[in-house]
Amino acid sequence: MDGHDLLEAMRGMTQFESVGDAPQHENPRRSKEFNLSDCITHVSAGNRKMPVLKAMNTTACERNCFYCPFRAGRSSMRRVTFSPDDMAHGFMALYRAGAVEGIFLSSGVIRGGVSSQDPILDTGAILREQYGFRGYIHLKIMPGAEADQVQRAMQLADRVSSNLEAPNAPRLEKIAPGKQFENELLRPLKWVEQFRQSSEGRLRASSTTELVVGPAGENDLEILNTTDYLYRELRLARVYYSAFHPVSETPLDNYPATDDIRRIRLYQASFLLRDYGFDLEELPFIDNGNLPKDTDPKRAWADASLIHAPLELNTAAQRELMRVPGIGAKGAARIIAARRKAKLRSLDDLRAAGVVNARRAAPYVLMDGQRPVEQPRLF
Repeated sequence: MDGHDLLEAMRGMTQFESVGDAPQHENPRRSKEFNLSDCITHVSAGNRKMPVLKAMNTTACERNCFYCPFRAGRSSMRRVTFSPDDMAHGFMALYRAGAVEGIFLSSGVIRGGVSSQDPILDTGAILREQYGFRGYIHLKIMPGAEADQVQRAMQLADRVSSNLEAPNAPRLEKIAPGKQFENELLRPLKWVEQFRQSSEGRLRASSTTELVVGPAGENDLEILNTTDYLYRELRLARVYYSAFHPVSETPLDNYPATDDIRRIRLYQASFLLRDYGFDLEELPFIDNGNLPKDTDPKRAWADASLIHAPLELNTAAQRELMRVPGIGAKGAARIIAARRKAKLRSLDDLRAAGVVNARRAAPYVLMDGQRPVEQPRLF
């Protein structure tokens, strides 16, 4: 199987899961015209974006998840199966042509998770051992996979993932009643972290998961409580959020779609937990346990915490600076470097230090004891 045959066979299969750096661009396309981008996502590799093939060993599935386009009995989904040899050969053709540099490989569940995991592992082994491929591989851990399969996946892959789909067992029961939250989905992520810790650096594969937002009736607090646990205890690299959209021929085909702004706010809040040192209790939940939709959570926190007690930029620690709207990790480092040379007294000083969104930060900071004022420009 050559690369074009592989891509043609996978048409319509691979857009339903987010695995790259820009998940907002991985939504299903409505056009029936073939497009290589339907099967490609991008992952950061140093200072550049690396094109990664999104593939499935099979679209056949015995599970009946209420929201899923691949659920058993859905007649409008094409059922396609690739052997590990065909998948590896087709991918290497695309790799040699310069179309992709890595692969994400998933599968439907057939004859249980253990049997479904084997072709994924076999494909990874063929790429590494037969073709000598040393590039990026991301392997899906199937529901119910065994510990030695998880360990083998980590030996082969740069990243592994197990999708929780819902934030807890009661919510999962509402959208995927055939799956076990703890035993089938969460336990593999725990094994991944255990193997990382016990392998003395030999197993370093990062891990991710994805949650479907909306159809189980969960609120943002439930989602972010689970997210916080995954980041702090299991050291996941990323938690993805998929805004629910109804799929025909599923039990939820008449259920309303989830507002995409909710997904955006969840990502913003998750980055506050992962990268900015926020605790779950500090996030600005409203009475129903959701985040406000009309403003991003970092700004909502600052409106409540900094607007009347602004932060002095000339003395604040880096973690404090990163809590100010308009200032991220790079901006905080630039402020600290600039103030070693001279006090920061104006927004122009802040811009000169390399903080692009200085005006956004202005309401929440002091500069040499004074609130900064934007000077009118003559030209």
